Amino acid sequence: MDAITRDLQKPVPWTLLYADDVMLACEDKDDLERESGSIKINGTEFARTSVVKYLGSAIASDGDLMVEVNSRLVQVALSIRSVAMCGAECWPATKEVETRLSVMETKMLRWTAGVTRMDRIRSDAIQQKFGVAPIAGKMREARLREYGHVLRGKEDSVRKIGLELEVSGKRPRGRPKQRWSDTLHTDMKVTGVGKSGKVAS
Repeated sequence: MDAITRDLQKPVPWTLLYADDVMLACEDKDDLERESGSIKINGTEFARTSVVKYLGSAIASDGDLMVEVNSRLVQVALSIRSVAMCGAECWPATKEVETRLSVMETKMLRWTAGVTRMDRIRSDAIQQKFGVAPIAGKMREARLREYGHVLRGKEDSVRKIGLELEVSGKRPRGRPKQRWSDTLHTDMKVTGVGKSGKVAS
């Protein structure tokens, strides 16, 4: 085997050139730590970190794999949430809708964390572990963002015409169904945002 690979066997290259990345290499860990005591670029010193994200992967300075696993679990949780909330900015979401989505999200987060109801861990503690806000708040944020887009749109745009459209006829008897504008008014009350889009003092 040595005879076959003789031309390929060369000393380890200690100087590697990258397009936009920097790699430090030493023969042992102690030398590397001395070399990387502090890094300055244009007089700005960069702080050391124990975790770095690179190309979607989380790499821990001590090589701990759980950092990467936890990072992926958060990505799974957020991707499922984005599927569940697709188009939610246009829903006249009732309390029932928000509750069902919240229950779905809590079940998914508990399953991802490997926690059951028997473990008696509060849902907000699990949300905090994953660093996600309640889904009802994210839906409110999406509706208000959409409303802002509508307000900034041209007067003859379909969205703006639809927002100000008055439908002729009478509403049926009984409790009226919740409209998107009703949900939006509730969102603005909760967040303290006025119709102009400015925060009320």
